[in-house]
Amino acid sequence: MAADPHDPALVSFWTERHLCTLTTLRPDGSPHVVAVGATFDPGSLTARIITSDGTVKVRNVGRSDGAARVAICQVDGRRWSTLEGTARVSRDPADVEESVRRYAERYRQPRENPRRVTILVDVHRVLGHG
Repeated sequence: MAADPHDPALVSFWTERHLCTLTTLRPDGSPHVVAVGATFDPGSLTARIITSDGTVKVRNVGRSDGAARVAICQVDGRRWSTLEGTARVSRDPADVEESVRRYAERYRQPRENPRRVTILVDVHRVLGHG
C-alpha cells in the first residue's frame, strides 16, 4: 500500500539497522535481487547504496543512462517498506563520500574500497505497512 515518505514511523523504520534487497533488471528483463545496505532521505526522496564498481547491479543500472527502474525493500516481521524509483551510478567523489557517511550512520563505517561507487535512486513511490 502507498505510504507517506514523511510519516515519522516510516522515516524511523528507514533509520533502523535493517538489510535491504535491491532489485535491478538484467538485459533480458529478468530481476536481479541482491542484499544491500541502503539509506533513504525523505527530504530529497533519494536512496543511496554503496558498492564496488563493476558489480552486476552497477552494470544493470549503468545500461539505462540514469533511467534504470529499481526497487529497494526492507522487511522486519510484519513491517515492510519498498522504495521504487529510477537509479543512476555516480563515481563523483562527493556523492560517494556522502553515501558512505549516511551508510556509516545507519550501519557501521564501511571498509576502505578504492573501487567504491554509489547508486543514487530518485524515489518515485513509497510503499509500506507497519
